[in-house]
Amino acid sequence: MDSLLPFFLLCFTSFFTLTNPLGTMPVFLTMTNGMSEEQRRAIVRRATIVSFLTLMVFTFSGQFLFKFFGISTNGFRIAGGIIIFTIGFDMLQARYAKAKLKEEEVKTYVNDISITPLAIPMLCGPGAIANALMLMDDAVTLAKKCILIGTIGLIYFITYLILRASTRLNRYMGETGNNVMMRLMGLILMVIAVECFVSGFKPIMIDILQQANL
Repeated sequence: MDSLLPFFLLCFTSFFTLTNPLGTMPVFLTMTNGMSEEQRRAIVRRATIVSFLTLMVFTFSGQFLFKFFGISTNGFRIAGGIIIFTIGFDMLQARYAKAKLKEEEVKTYVNDISITPLAIPMLCGPGAIANALMLMDDAVTLAKKCILIGTIGLIYFITYLILRASTRLNRYMGETGNNVMMRLMGLILMVIAVECFVSGFKPIMIDILQQANL
């Protein structure tokens, strides 16, 4: 029981920062400029559902993908840590990832922005997918697996509520508030990324040293 709360906190903080609904608000408002509140609600609802289902597919197929491509979990932790660290560094600089700012993508998919680019890659990007695969590998008990799935569902429910209220929240927080929040979440994300990198790098180094001694 003592290990469940730290695991929940890790899941919640990492997914919330990677999903970054508060940082997504200004981009979402720009993409939906001129739309009615009803149209915005429909876009948010579809985007969060697509993001949740996409993440669930990768979460449960992770071990199969590892075996199919011959990828070790430790190697994936190192790569995932680098990806998450890069996202966190961008957030620490109070700027969005490049994939989120490409105007041509918004124009190309303007008829269905709920799937691309809002759901993928903004709300469910490579960082969130890598995080889900690593946490699923750590969830060795049924209770932890349930916590992971429940936390992902909770995160996207909170994301839905935040984006639905984006007009009011953005007016209340302002640009300064958004930047401060993004920097704090970016710092947390970078710490999590370092932990992921070390947890994958340490076993590999131990194996190398043991083989060298032989």
